[in-house]
Amino acid sequence: MGTIGVLIFFAVVGAVICAKSRSAGGAVVFSLIALGLFISTPAGAGLPGMLTDFMSSVSQASEPLTGGSEAVG
Repeated sequence: MGTIGVLIFFAVVGAVICAKSRSAGGAVVFSLIALGLFISTPAGAGLPGMLTDFMSSVSQASEPLTGGSEAVG
């Protein structure tokens, strides 16, 4: 478990270094690696479900503002 933490740390540090050197592609790759490693841990296993619930809540809250499934006119 400690090894995954070290890999996540190095991926985040790599993303920061790439961002400071204005290498957007490298920063995105390192960030995706860190996210993938985090989701594979027990602490991050619930992240996809939480994001799904959050986006569903935002969609339901914005439905009255956007008209939902009703067509205007």
